[in-house]
Amino acid sequence: MKVTKVPTLTNQTAFSQRTETTPGLDREVFNKLCPPYRVILHNDDFHSMDYVVVALVKSVPSLKEQDALDIMFTAHSEGTAVVIVVPQETAEFYQERIQSYGLGCTIEPDE
Repeated sequence: MKVTKVPTLTNQTAFSQRTETTPGLDREVFNKLCPPYRVILHNDDFHSMDYVVVALVKSVPSLKEQDALDIMFTAHSEGTAVVIVVPQETAEFYQERIQSYGLGCTIEPDE
């Protein structure tokens, strides 16, 4: 059996000289370039509550089941509920996904 030595880096300065920069995100500039929109779920009298919760979780991956349950109950009791606030293009995408489950959903600018 032949043993091969693997060279190791003993001087860590090679790594410390490498710098990475991440541009700062100015929220005001970001909101002007990508204005926030609310995705609004409308009350649904045709589908079961469980169906609505599953549809929300599948449509908006960042939603947890408990969040979806709270949104569903708000829409059920008040008529509408804000699902999420995101840039317009993302809001349109989520709206289409929610509507694909046969649920009422609209978007509007967040004020």
